[in-house]
Amino acid sequence: MTSEEKTGPADHRPADPRVVHEAKRRVVDEAKRRRTIAIISHPDAGKSTLTESLLLNAHAVSEAGAVHGKSTRRSTVSDWMEMEKARGISISSAAIQFIVEDVVVTVVDTPGHADFSEDTYRVLSAVDTAVMLIDASKGMEAQTLRLFEVCRNRGIPIIVMVNKWDRPGRDPLDLLDELQRVTSRQPMPLNWPVGEAGRFLGLRDVVSGELLTFEHVDGNAHLPRIQLHPATDAAGMLGDDWQTAVEEAQLVELDGGEFRAEAFADLTGMPVFFGAAVRNVGVEQLLRFVCRAAPSATPRINVNGMPRPVDAPFSAQIFKVQANMDPAHRDRVAFMRICSGIFTRGMSVVHAQTGRPFATKYALQMFGRERDTVDTAWPGDIVGLVNATHLRPGDTLYSEDRVEFEGIPSFTPELFALASPVDVSTAKKFRKGITALTEEGVVQLLDSEKRGPQNPVLGAVGAMQFEVLSGRMASEFGVEIRLTDLPYTVARLVDADTAAALASRRDCEIVMRKTQRLALFRTEWQLRSLEKDIPGLALDADRVVVGR
Repeated sequence: MTSEEKTGPADHRPADPRVVHEAKRRVVDEAKRRRTIAIISHPDAGKSTLTESLLLNAHAVSEAGAVHGKSTRRSTVSDWMEMEKARGISISSAAIQFIVEDVVVTVVDTPGHADFSEDTYRVLSAVDTAVMLIDASKGMEAQTLRLFEVCRNRGIPIIVMVNKWDRPGRDPLDLLDELQRVTSRQPMPLNWPVGEAGRFLGLRDVVSGELLTFEHVDGNAHLPRIQLHPATDAAGMLGDDWQTAVEEAQLVELDGGEFRAEAFADLTGMPVFFGAAVRNVGVEQLLRFVCRAAPSATPRINVNGMPRPVDAPFSAQIFKVQANMDPAHRDRVAFMRICSGIFTRGMSVVHAQTGRPFATKYALQMFGRERDTVDTAWPGDIVGLVNATHLRPGDTLYSEDRVEFEGIPSFTPELFALASPVDVSTAKKFRKGITALTEEGVVQLLDSEKRGPQNPVLGAVGAMQFEVLSGRMASEFGVEIRLTDLPYTVARLVDADTAAALASRRDCEIVMRKTQRLALFRTEWQLRSLEKDIPGLALDADRVVVGR
């Protein structure tokens, strides 16, 4: 069946070239307005706080929330799950869109805990720029570096914000030296702190040389009053602190740290901003830079390695699936990144993985818990499709010209557990819940022949994934589950011959993850011993694999 047949009857009258040209020009213009960014960092560096501050600076909210706030203070817009509010961390990823000076900015707030790195990996497949948040007292931490490597591998430009300058921290030159050493990219600061970390007196604009000072009104929930002071006045106001800031910034510039747009674009340099997101300081400068200089919606690469132009017919990639996002809406939402063309609600598209038509009657955008119907969307936009039962992360939707984008990689699990319902009378709801949440990617479902489908083996990258699964099974499906830890810590992809050779052994187990075979081992030492005992085993050590 051709794509024409799948998307409905074709109109064989030749299209007016002027109309086609105008439609393509409109798509390109709308794509140029889009900035789709993710915020990445180690846990507790302040991602959700920065998201909230960006919204406040864009006048998208009237008051900033806080993840670690009092019970009387509202939680952040992007942290809406009950477990997120209770623990003060981000578990899911939320996409929030707002407009600043005719630029459409979509911020995807990634999970803050290292146990949810798979979800972060999926999110990074949907963005054009990453804002890498660094704690001023800690510098480049382990999770930050891992996420930087993901961005490097995907060719995603990075903007750095050194956060929490209102608290005691490290020397700014030391932080930039570390950044350059571990990333092999040139830091290019666009502002510079006046006063050491913990004694934050203001920011020097590196380009204009002006001093920015901030007067806070009514705590930190509202925007501070910003005052600009010429360099001559700043020297009189702040004396040695100002002189130190000027000299430090000049040292960085002499060392090659002057901002160059081409270095940002070719991934050899990273713009750097200093600030304190919780006090809304330095965030406006970051937001202005995103609007002015961050890349707009860019062509995505298909499975054949070719870019799909943004003005090609509609295409999109699913990067996240979330069930039961709100108690008032017991549904399943598949989030897609528009890659090319115009999306119109109700249009019939084709699901590339199955070749089946897919209706888009229920399309929405999220603002925390709030939902708005989407009638039209453009390249770079994030749209949720409601009750998208058969869609999975990595899937492609398209109209007219067939396209399929490369699947989103998944991690090989490191923790394993056997799941069962506490009450056997809830077995039907148990199966429904496990199916829904594993399809969503909360944990991985691993089929074991020797255990049978009634005792599913679950795999996770981190222990908190199992906690989230248990909590959501209870709250969303009304099923208390029992998780029994399995003694495995190492998984390897294997082929059919290797699986057959290992199947009879008691010290390992063969499971299926969709179409892939995994061999589970207790320890790395056991694995190495086995490789010596049975030469020729085909064991793939790659931790990240692509596949539906």
